[in-house]
Amino acid sequence: MELRQLRYFVEVAEREHVSEAAAELHVAQSAISRQIANLESELGVELFEREGRNVRLTHIGKVFLTHTKSALKAIDHAKKQIDEYIDPERGSIKIGFPTSLASNLLPTVVSEFKKKHPKIAFQLRQGSYNFLIESVENREIDVAFLGPVPSDHPDIIGDILFSENFYALVPNTHTLAEQSHVNLRDLHDEDFVLFPEGYVLHQLVIDGCKQAGFTPKVSSQGEDLDAIKGLVAAGIGITLLPESAFNDINPHYCAKVAIQSPELKRTVGIIIPKNRKLAPSEQVFYEFIKNFFSVLQKYQ
Repeated sequence: MELRQLRYFVEVAEREHVSEAAAELHVAQSAISRQIANLESELGVELFEREGRNVRLTHIGKVFLTHTKSALKAIDHAKKQIDEYIDPERGSIKIGFPTSLASNLLPTVVSEFKKKHPKIAFQLRQGSYNFLIESVENREIDVAFLGPVPSDHPDIIGDILFSENFYALVPNTHTLAEQSHVNLRDLHDEDFVLFPEGYVLHQLVIDGCKQAGFTPKVSSQGEDLDAIKGLVAAGIGITLLPESAFNDINPHYCAKVAIQSPELKRTVGIIIPKNRKLAPSEQVFYEFIKNFFSVLQKYQ
């Protein structure tokens, strides 16, 4: 069994088409078909069912695909460990982040890190809360920034970098726009603009409002921060957002109002896998981030 055969197998399995896999891999279709046949012969089972020009995984083929992908990730990580052992400053790090941290935290820490380690490359991936946790767990992403930080996940280590308050975002025509603060329970009659159910920021707002004694009336939803801010600016409703999401608020359209009671906060931090050792460049980045925010906290 060769690595080449396994990589060919995964590409064909995910595309369900031999010629498309061949085009992606830049090899002849006949070469892929031959290697797949050799792999099936060695295993003693059929991995694919042929359906005209398309192929479909057999039941055992699906099982083999799951294990093969895990094995290839482990091999790729092992090679990365070796490459970076030889030269840690030429590594590449896959970093995940949520939309709420995209405009301020991410560019700040990456730019500061690049000043000290200019040769280390980054691959950045934005995603939802659960997606980022699963991606770190499954080796799709090396490290991820997240808020709130999970504290009891069996396969994830979470380090809290800081905590931040939530604020109300209201249209500048709203009666609250001129106020410096508001009690959360005083918003019980307002229309809210939130992320859809399943998003962690949706649940944090719902939980905060319930703590204040009411369930918010959700009039509209947006799947990213720009959409939510735009809906608020248009006067559709108000929303509650963490402080790091307020960097690019246009004061001509919206106003930021502090929430006095009850206090609504979230932790923000970095997560890494618990059962996998970080590659050298990943470890350098991880330690840099923890030190960066430790120093920052001392001056605040």
